[in-house]
Amino acid sequence: MNASIKIPHGDDKVTVELTVKELMALTGVRFHGNHRLEVIARKKLNNILEETFEIEPAVPYQLLS
Repeated sequence: MNASIKIPHGDDKVTVELTVKELMALTGVRFHGNHRLEVIARKKLNNILEETFEIEPAVPYQLLS
């Protein structure tokens, strides 16, 4: 199946400020004893995405019950 998904403004550029360690964590480098680097970097990406495209934050699974 070769279905393409169209995302409005999908080719627009955004800027996210990450430390070198955060960037490395996102690429798969493991910092043993400091998993927070990847978590912080992902939060930064999600925040920029939500701010840029006015996306409502996801509802935590625990609140759905």
